[in-house]
This record gives sequence, C-alpha cells and structure tokens, in this order.
Amino acid sequence: MRQADVFRNGQLVGSLIQHNPKSYEFIYDEAWFRNKDLPAVSLTMPKTQKVYKADCLFPFFFNMLSEGVNREAQCRQLQIDENDHFSLLIATATSDTIGAITVKPSNIEQE
Repeated sequence: MRQADVFRNGQLVGSLIQHNPKSYEFIYDEAWFRNKDLPAVSLTMPKTQKVYKADCLFPFFFNMLSEGVNREAQCRQLQIDENDHFSLLIATATSDTIGAITVKPSNIEQE
C-alpha cells in the first residue's frame, strides 16, 4: 500500500491511497470534508461522500501527468516505469503544478 497527501494551495485536502495496481482510494481529510466553505478536490469527487474508490488512478489525478515525449523523458530521468502512474504522480506533482492541487508522498509508513 502506498499513500500520498493531496493539498490545495498548501492546505491538506485528503489522502490518495494505492492498495495495489487495481485498487485506489481518495479520502477527504476530516476538517476539509466538514468545512462547507472549502471546495471539492474535483467535480468528479464532490464532498457528498468522504471516501472514493476506483480500480485505476482517478482521472483527475491521472490528468495531472505529462504525456508523450515529456512523460517518456520524466520516466527515464526518474527511473519510473511508464505504467506506474502513482509513482510518477508523487514524483512530479509535488510543486509547480497547473492549478492549485499538489500531491506529496505521505509521511505515514505503510506495509
């Protein structure tokens, strides 16, 4: 299991978890979820439920990844398999992203 923290303008929004290559979860942080003034992380994951599950990386996060030649260059330089979307996300979306969302590796140790 791998986990990353999702931030919006530096504030913790929630956690993105990969249980295995075909099992993902996004869980809103409790404080973010309860505050009605704070927006959802995306239109596809509204704050109507706290936990979202998917069998692939959520499209919102997948669309934060580079494509084509840029993706190939990033994967080669970072030594990440091109099909390991989660690793590529946490390696490239920690800062300087398009938009307000960043994704950083969680400090929580998982087995």
